[in-house]
Amino acid sequence: QVSLVESGGGLVQAGGSLKLSCAASGRTASTYAMAWLRQAPGKEREFVAAISWSGRRVNYADSVRGRFTISRDNARNTVDLQMNSLKVEDTAVYYCAASGELRSGPMAYDYWGRGTQVTVSS
Repeated sequence: QVSLVESGGGLVQAGGSLKLSCAASGRTASTYAMAWLRQAPGKEREFVAAISWSGRRVNYADSVRGRFTISRDNARNTVDLQMNSLKVEDTAVYYCAASGELRSGPMAYDYWGRGTQVTVSS
């Protein structure tokens, strides 16, 4: 069993930056690939970024590549999402998720956090 708790959401102006963190607990947490996904009001949940258990491989959605950076610290069981050059369309609830293999889409995750709200104002 893996428990995930997100933090770091908030309100930021367009062009600004925000860093999300996900704290994972559980004996095998560091063996999972981790991902960030988001869901805006009235829209389906979408993939944002993912990182392998070792941190050597990462995947990004086209919409955030070059602006967002995912990283992990297995010693602390944390996964971060650094978000720069934020746009109004990045507004969403952001979720941390764990999967057995590195993903590049919104499906097939084993564990989910409850989410943290990110609001980007114009």
